[in-house]
Amino acid sequence: MTIRVLVADDHGAIRAGLALILGNAEGIEVVGEAADGEVALRQARALRPDVVLMDVRMPGTDGITATRQLIAEGLAEVLVLTTFDLDEYVHAALRAGAAGFLLKSVEAPRLIEAVRLVAAGEGVLAPQVTKRLIAAFASTPAGPSPAPTGLTDLTEREREVLGCLGAGLSNAEIGTRLYIGEATVKTHVSRVLAKLGLRSRVQAAILAQDHGLTPPG
Repeated sequence: MTIRVLVADDHGAIRAGLALILGNAEGIEVVGEAADGEVALRQARALRPDVVLMDVRMPGTDGITATRQLIAEGLAEVLVLTTFDLDEYVHAALRAGAAGFLLKSVEAPRLIEAVRLVAAGEGVLAPQVTKRLIAAFASTPAGPSPAPTGLTDLTEREREVLGCLGAGLSNAEIGTRLYIGEATVKTHVSRVLAKLGLRSRVQAAILAQDHGLTPPG
């Protein structure tokens, strides 16, 4: 199955470079490009990509606003690219529902892998800043953070999975930690997100950190 990607960045040279890298990757098709968030929204509605590669700082409608709207409409998964690993706008984009982010210095193979992971429902965070990012969310929440009603509806196993998401573990790593198959992990993750009303694994990781949930053992 071909992964359809929309590239949104206000710098033409960067857009062209990203489109070239992804367009040459097996199983990935770049279906459109956008220079700002509003165009990205229009393109996503018309082209229905699987993944939108989103810059944060763009003129007009910025990447944060566009991400929030894309997620609200269920148009595509969003993978944010940023220049700065502690950029407050990236934090906001992840809270808006982006599946993750990478630095623009990312190597081509890692970018291609990240697009594939996001299309498959995985979360992706730049390895250089994963722990720092989650710590930043835990220490500086956007506002009051009462426990969501769905938290009490989670089974013991689902709470364990949520704790693993908070630690940034992949499905394979969660399976190893909990001694269950990767397919079973995917089922638990889907149920956790549904019960908590969350859009992405990154949002689940933030919630887990906010409420002190950690992996078992």
